[in-house]
Amino acid sequence: MSGAADRVQAPFGTREVRIAGTEQIGPYRVFSCRDPEGPLPQAGQFYMLASAERWGGGSDERPYLPRAISVLAADDDQLSFALESVGPGTERLAELEEGDGLRLLGPLGNGFTAPPDHARSILCGGGIGLVPLAMLQHEHLAAGRKVCALLGFRDAAHAAGAEFVSGAQVATDDGSVGHGGLVTELLLTELDRDSSAVIYACGPPQMLDTVRAISVASGVQAQLALEAPMACGYGACYGCVVKVTDGSYVRTCLDGPVIAADQLAADWLLREG
Repeated sequence: MSGAADRVQAPFGTREVRIAGTEQIGPYRVFSCRDPEGPLPQAGQFYMLASAERWGGGSDERPYLPRAISVLAADDDQLSFALESVGPGTERLAELEEGDGLRLLGPLGNGFTAPPDHARSILCGGGIGLVPLAMLQHEHLAAGRKVCALLGFRDAAHAAGAEFVSGAQVATDDGSVGHGGLVTELLLTELDRDSSAVIYACGPPQMLDTVRAISVASGVQAQLALEAPMACGYGACYGCVVKVTDGSYVRTCLDGPVIAADQLAADWLLREG
């Protein structure tokens, strides 16, 4: 895990910006905004997002907590995010159109770190977990690093998200696109071919646990961006803790979301304690 001094620090307080553009790609909603007051984030960092209007403000509306959303791309003061609507909060964010207000806090958490010289990067993403990997691929290609991208989706509709990542090998659970099976099967094949790599992964917890086990068994380093539920985003609520190898717990939002695979306890998914 990186220390607090290594991370890009968020300015104090929530900022309100305006949506600059939107796009629908398969089931994923992409939206961009200008954030002139914020620093350039690292791949793997996230923002806590909320709509400026209709976010639990009316008498007949439930109050929503901000949603933790990874950065898809960052260029100067322009930020892009992508999400899938899976509940009332993400559904409201997915409704945002150009000119609508967006409240954001970030960038938060620790991002990915660069691999050793001459080691190639293997990006392994599941579903919407591809988002921070798309930004990471851009950074690594710009630095002249060798990159292999592996993406897994449930079906052809969700596989439309593969266009965010250049040259990715695709797996689908139902076999409708690419490899029929799990993206971690593609990962094992890739490591059999050449294990001199660092794995960067983001996706559902069960997928990340498989990547963790592969990393530990093979001795190949892996950095995992955990998709944990977050209430605050800055370590105050302790709602996103995960267990590490010494038996203690760390906060995903503050000590992660990127955590080295060999630092996670084998039973980290149980979230006990």
